[in-house]
Amino acid sequence: MSQVTTITFFKYHTLRNKIWAFGMMQFAHVALSEVKGLQDYKLMGSGRDGFNPFADWSVYVVLQIWENEEEANVFFEESVLMKRYLKKSTERCSLFLKNIKAKGEWSGKNPFVKSDSITENNPYIAVITRATIKLSLLYKFWKYVPTSQKSLENNKGLMFTKGIGEVPFLQMATFSIWKDKESLMQFAYGSKEHVQAIEKTKKLNWYSEELFSRFQPYKSIGTWEAMGELPF
Repeated sequence: MSQVTTITFFKYHTLRNKIWAFGMMQFAHVALSEVKGLQDYKLMGSGRDGFNPFADWSVYVVLQIWENEEEANVFFEESVLMKRYLKKSTERCSLFLKNIKAKGEWSGKNPFVKSDSITENNPYIAVITRATIKLSLLYKFWKYVPTSQKSLENNKGLMFTKGIGEVPFLQMATFSIWKDKESLMQFAYGSKEHVQAIEKTKKLNWYSEELFSRFQPYKSIGTWEAMGELPF
């Protein structure tokens, strides 16, 4: 069985639970480091209103890379840590992803291995982009972000998007789900704003590290109001 990636979104309502979730950005490392079959993981917060440098204190994310789906299932069904997350959160959705292609590095390496079990009858695409922004270019980068994101507004091919990251302002990522590859390609190369953003990235060299990865989402556990009813 090939590598599987899961990304889990948790939402918290009360101040006490939000503080607990923030604390788990540090305290969950011990438990996660002992999980069988877990090759790598990232604990992340999220940005307000999509891709925004200011934190959304109600939403936190756990990205996990597994040796295989069986190990992931055991964790979600039996883990004491997961049960604690579920008890504290009011909304949760875990998405299972098979890697299609990954380019670049995350914390000095590319953790994603191309899956050998991509299915042709599943058109949906999930994308993770991640970058460490150079300190000297933080202002220019965030000033341009609203322009680069304009073409996402009312985009019929976009099912969901959320800004996530390990360090606010500096180490940022995006997660998005698209109806099909054509919708993603139209945004990436047919959108004037996004094409200009690509050109600026090459010209200004905003990032000290970056990664782009495409996945096939094929399974979900739980619900997330902003995602609607998922077809997988």
